[in-house]
Amino acid sequence: MITTIAPLIRALLAVDGRLPLLSWATTGHADVSVTVPNDADEKTTLAALKAAIMPGTRSVAVNGHGTFSARPHPGTGRAAGKVAMVTGAAQGFGLEIAQGLADQGATVILADMNVAGAQAAADAINASAGADRALGLAMNVTDSDSIHSALDHVVKAFGGIDIFVNNAGVLKAGSVKTQSEKDFAFVTAVNYTGYFLCVQGVAPIMARTRRVLPMAWTDIVQINSKSGLKGSNKNGAYAGSKFGGIGLTQSFALELVEDGIKVNSICPGNFFDGPLWSDPKHGLFQQYLATGKVPGAQTIDDVKRFYEAKVPMNRGCRTIDVLRAILYLIEQEYETGQAVPVTGGQEMLA
Repeated sequence: MITTIAPLIRALLAVDGRLPLLSWATTGHADVSVTVPNDADEKTTLAALKAAIMPGTRSVAVNGHGTFSARPHPGTGRAAGKVAMVTGAAQGFGLEIAQGLADQGATVILADMNVAGAQAAADAINASAGADRALGLAMNVTDSDSIHSALDHVVKAFGGIDIFVNNAGVLKAGSVKTQSEKDFAFVTAVNYTGYFLCVQGVAPIMARTRRVLPMAWTDIVQINSKSGLKGSNKNGAYAGSKFGGIGLTQSFALELVEDGIKVNSICPGNFFDGPLWSDPKHGLFQQYLATGKVPGAQTIDDVKRFYEAKVPMNRGCRTIDVLRAILYLIEQEYETGQAVPVTGGQEMLA
């Protein structure tokens, strides 16, 4: 019930369309009290809340469900006032995206199976901001129970979610002739099924904002890949999962637009400096060298130069490039179901 009640209250306590942060506690003083039957559906719950909440209300006690209190949203910037959740955020792209959104005024949740890394990163963001602007949580995107547990925690901490960045992803390169079924299934589970499970969990929470504020939009942004736009030699599991992800994005966009949720994908080029590519043991440069994907390559540097030469702008993608695309999609109300290339000209849409 809290994941139903809190987003509705948060939207009802908005001032001039600006959503507050919402804190939840089991007990506490409140401006108004509301009785909602435990078996009430969402329509009945919203009607009871609307009847009780008046202009100027800043806290609401709901029988048996605790007290919900609004507080100002700190921060300024292009994402100010937003609650943003980023998956796979303990390192690499995900971490830097979370840091960038925090720098632009968002309150950020860093979700990762590496909960120690996510929490350490959140602590660093809070120390830099001088305020509680970030939270690290454990979440396995292939496990619906784990997803719902993390989303419940976020709603209790902040009242809702405005931006969901589906960044978690894995890659295991290999030929279709030799790749194991286990490796193929692992890549598919994280990159494709995990995206589905995350959207299935977060979309109902986001939709509750539009139930109250008819002009409000929330955003789901999938971090896809240029391999979602063009096949990848000896990398079929990854490319297939990313092609499938764009199909999910287009389908989700058509369905969720009525709930005020925009759904888009960003297709970055190669992020050469991150651990996905540069990890000395398991990175793609090492994997591609080992699998012979680059003809004649003798060293990791040979592999890197081969891939840099494919980019008209002669460099790999950087987090700032992706962050700018995320901010564009959030600000642009007339854009949904898109796959936006951020590839330095390597892949271009017809």
